[in-house]
Amino acid sequence: MQQGANAPLRTLGVPRERAPRERRVAATPETVRQFGRLGFQVLVEREAGLAAGFPDDAYEAAGAELVDDAAELYRRADVIVKVQRPLPDEVESLREGQILIGFLQPLVAPELVAALAERGVIAISMDTIPRITRAQPMDALSSMSTVAGYKAVLLAANELPKFFPLMMTAAGTIRPARVLVLGAGVAGLQAIATARRLGAIVEAFDTRPVVKEQVESLGAKFLELGVTTEEVGGYAKELAEEHLRREQELIHTHCLEADVVITTALVPGRRAPLLIREETVRQMRPRSVIVDLAAEMGGNCELTVPGETIVRYGVTIMGPLNLPSEMAYTASQMYARNVAALIQHLAPKGEFVWNFEDEITRGVVLTKDKRILHEPTLERLKEEVR
Repeated sequence: MQQGANAPLRTLGVPRERAPRERRVAATPETVRQFGRLGFQVLVEREAGLAAGFPDDAYEAAGAELVDDAAELYRRADVIVKVQRPLPDEVESLREGQILIGFLQPLVAPELVAALAERGVIAISMDTIPRITRAQPMDALSSMSTVAGYKAVLLAANELPKFFPLMMTAAGTIRPARVLVLGAGVAGLQAIATARRLGAIVEAFDTRPVVKEQVESLGAKFLELGVTTEEVGGYAKELAEEHLRREQELIHTHCLEADVVITTALVPGRRAPLLIREETVRQMRPRSVIVDLAAEMGGNCELTVPGETIVRYGVTIMGPLNLPSEMAYTASQMYARNVAALIQHLAPKGEFVWNFEDEITRGVVLTKDKRILHEPTLERLKEEVR
């Protein structure tokens, strides 16, 4: 249903992120200029971008007004743009009719969405943008996955006591490291590309055969199960069991041959699938490395400890949290551009137009008029009540 334009909301606030270990910022001097061209007055809390490498004077030069504290920013701004979902005291600072944009993770924190609806906040989530072609400039999840996949390989290379590339030296030939990437989504593909640039031999596995061409185009070998799941006629259960068994065997076998395993498998709002069992780790090469990018959602490795690097059976298992924050400058550039693209879509002339016939608007607006509009969040809240 098409809804008419509301009154102009022309003040946009950029607070400093207060979540632990968060260095990113939701707007950069580049996007401040874009917001200015849309008719927004931009308020930036002092030192909001400093941890990411963007000083206050760069924001001022781009046309932003620096604000001394968050309380004043929340009081004056019509739109708040953030990276992380708001902490409890930040929720208390939000008022009815104010627009909040950030990674709100509604399926992980549905109670936050309920609280925002109760306060009358218009909550817009950067992690529910539909994966459609015209939404690609706004796809913040893909942007952050790109950063995470790249950084994961650097972490592994730093931890592994071997060269990644083939080296011809006076001391003889040094064989290249072998890298296994589990999951060929955006993070996995970036990990493959980075490991190949460093000279490693790379293999990749994904349950979706359709990604084979992408994997091979990056110079990696795609591991195939050789199990067909398309047949029907009473054999679905048996085929599913056979598929799962062969998958476990394939992952186990190739983990034993790998120097580095990078796992990227996630299911939105659910515990990450378990791909590497303890018994597999027990048999892996000493000093091999696992980088588990699903650590925040429980991990793809049975032994992963979220937020920690541990050694089990001689294998280093890394469970990093919020890797994009470790590359805050580039991650902020990418995320800020995604936010700016979304605002350009929702408010092309500085005025927000709520057209819920539009797939993008329908996907990102979680709450409005004190109602939860996001169906998956409503379902998750119902699950929690049961």
